[in-house]
Amino acid sequence: MSDTNEVQETGFQLTDMEAQGAPREGERDYTQARSAADLEAVFDVPVQISAVLGHSRMHVSELLRLAPGTVLKLDRKVGEAIDIYVNDRLVARGEVVLVEDKLGVTMTEIIKSDR
Repeated sequence: MSDTNEVQETGFQLTDMEAQGAPREGERDYTQARSAADLEAVFDVPVQISAVLGHSRMHVSELLRLAPGTVLKLDRKVGEAIDIYVNDRLVARGEVVLVEDKLGVTMTEIIKSDR
């Protein structure tokens, strides 16, 4: 077996590395891990992050009767993972944690998109 893959119709040859997607000499490999400096242009782009503990449905009349201290029944159980959204897109699941008397979220699973 040769070290090149040939396409007979065009006479074009690819080395095994090029056939596997490696960049040609002089080309930049965009699949390599990028450093924080490469992303500097997007550091100031605002994003909305939401940590969803659960959902509940109610009538407007019930909503108007809510007061401080009211307990809402959610569709999740204690200890279940919460959903983490960035700009209304599910990106991760996590757990609620207490850090210095403040609530926080620890990511436990990253959700891979189909894009």
